[in-house]
Amino acid sequence: MPIEIERKFLVDHARWEELPKPSGVMYRQGYLNDTPGKTIRVRLAGDKAYITIKGLTVKASRSEFEYEIPIADAKEMLSLFTPVQVEKVRYRILFNQKIWEVDVFGGENEGLILAEIELINADESFELPSWAGREVTDDARYYNSALASKPYKYWARE
Repeated sequence: MPIEIERKFLVDHARWEELPKPSGVMYRQGYLNDTPGKTIRVRLAGDKAYITIKGLTVKASRSEFEYEIPIADAKEMLSLFTPVQVEKVRYRILFNQKIWEVDVFGGENEGLILAEIELINADESFELPSWAGREVTDDARYYNSALASKPYKYWARE
């Protein structure tokens, strides 16, 4: 079974703005199911589309199955079944031999920037870039599925 092990961090906006970056890829995604232990997502990512099934998150790990699907199917599923969607631009940044995926959110989640690093094992050590801030791996509010149902703008100042 494929396992995803990732850690998630807030990003310092000022330091992020100063950083030279590659081109980002526009993402639009919605959730067909988001119940404890099972999330089913449809995603448009640039010129590709995917359906992803994720299991229960335990610490920084969870099962994940992802399959490429036709773009037309993804657009139709998003239109028919996901009235609330998450929009973001994703940047892939190489830092100290590790790829960091940095998501700059738009729409109802405007103002949120998150960085994720995928690991080979849960105990793997890595260095934090200067633009990576507080870890939010265990804060469910920062899950993309949660951001779809309760966007950042509604709780950012709590």
